[in-house]
Amino acid sequence: MGPRARRAIASVGILAFLIFYVWAVIAIGGHVSDHPLAQLAYYGLAGTLWGVPLLPLMSWAEGKPFLKKKQR
Repeated sequence: MGPRARRAIASVGILAFLIFYVWAVIAIGGHVSDHPLAQLAYYGLAGTLWGVPLLPLMSWAEGKPFLKKKQR
């Protein structure tokens, strides 16, 4: 599969993931305490952790192995 096709598939995958992720964050956020620090912690973590699950997909789209083991 060529790099253009991989990037196109990855773009669709990223958009689908982000739509689901935002929906899940909003749904779960409704159950978080109304305390301002709890809200800050939850939305702060949710706003920064969204990229972690996408790292393997972005690595695949560029044609590079995600966790390449170093051989000695």
